[in-house]
Amino acid sequence: MYEKRLGMSTAWIRTAAMACLLLLCAFTATAEAAVPVIIKVSPAANIQAITSLLGGTVLDSLPGANTYLLSLPSLPVLTFALQLLGVQWIEQNKLMTLPRFTAVGSLSVPSGTAWNWYNYQPSMTLIQSNAAHSYATGRGVIVADINSQVDYGHPALVGHLTSGYDFVGDTSSSAASLNQSSAGFLDDQSSAGFLDDQSSAGFLDDQSSAGFLDSLGIGFLNDQSSAGFLDGSNPAYSHGTLCAGVIAAVAPDAMIMPLRAFDNNGTADTFTLAKAVRYAAQHGAQVLNMSFGTLTDVKVLREAVQFAQQSNVILVASAGNNGTSSPQYPASYSGVLGSAATDLLDVKAWFSNYGSNNVFVDAPGVNVISTYPGGQYSVVSGTSFSAPAVAATAALVRSIRTTGVSSAISGAAVNIDGRNPGYSHQLGYGRINVLGAVD
Repeated sequence: MYEKRLGMSTAWIRTAAMACLLLLCAFTATAEAAVPVIIKVSPAANIQAITSLLGGTVLDSLPGANTYLLSLPSLPVLTFALQLLGVQWIEQNKLMTLPRFTAVGSLSVPSGTAWNWYNYQPSMTLIQSNAAHSYATGRGVIVADINSQVDYGHPALVGHLTSGYDFVGDTSSSAASLNQSSAGFLDDQSSAGFLDDQSSAGFLDDQSSAGFLDSLGIGFLNDQSSAGFLDGSNPAYSHGTLCAGVIAAVAPDAMIMPLRAFDNNGTADTFTLAKAVRYAAQHGAQVLNMSFGTLTDVKVLREAVQFAQQSNVILVASAGNNGTSSPQYPASYSGVLGSAATDLLDVKAWFSNYGSNNVFVDAPGVNVISTYPGGQYSVVSGTSFSAPAVAATAALVRSIRTTGVSSAISGAAVNIDGRNPGYSHQLGYGRINVLGAVD
């Protein structure tokens, strides 16, 4: 349209655009550290030519998405000239951290105790997950989990894990190769003091979890001084193992696909997370758990979520631990089943996000017992552990029906507005009832 109106040829305009970009790059290129930039182009665009004009290099790409990770001298503005060359959008590749959470040490489990003893904890009884196994166990369903490293040798996880992928070891897209040390790159969930000082002796007060542990002769290890003991400052150490344990408990015959996107510091970048979402959809996952989030709506993650949904993947995400109704992504993306955290009294956890933007349903996320690295177990709190319970419920439903999974979960949910007068209509359809969803 523009070429005909101005009486100019497409070739002339492209040549002029390239000349302008060359001049622009000459003025903007500096000696500063490279900036990681994500760029999406049209299928016919020449990414190498565009990258060269911008004075950078291609680091990685999303297969079939025409989306690339570049290292550039600065973050370019999407000009009309770039649009003529086929550039559709540009955004900076940002870092995201795993949410901090509370862990009350490692549990001392008597020798000979069955590996799946924690399946019968109060939170699982509340949602009737064990009763649901008479109707569905998740057999034939793959649940992908984007997370930190998982303890493959944990006795409660052996036989539950299928082949996944370690994106941290894929240095082609590693954020470590770029200068992202600025605090401004860190996205939301690392605020100081978050969930700190919640591991006092009163942590299990007024919750039947303590009685459940006592009945089995299970206590806490006396020595909590080892470097591996998690106090919330480095969630990467056990986050992946804890989430996998919840999935294995609720959907014992589903296979868990571990996708390691967060490094040992609990950090990932948005490009890698999008890559992991697409990988899950392209490698047979029917359900995807995402126990992470950002307050920023990023295009690369949104498009990856849409791709997975188009591939008939059920996506579940944690609503967030900031105690706010502000949108958190990916939980707030359309069609994603966001999960808030509740306690054993069906009361919203003090830290849990809420609101129609974030929450589809709720699940226990306070004093949840799950698998801990080194073949151990721990008691933890956070929406990170309510989300995998919802994902596992989706796996149970998916194993007996191919459609209507979300409606089956929402239709069976227990309305808990009466127990949360300050959050009426802010906690989605209610707390999950696994038995009701599959019965």
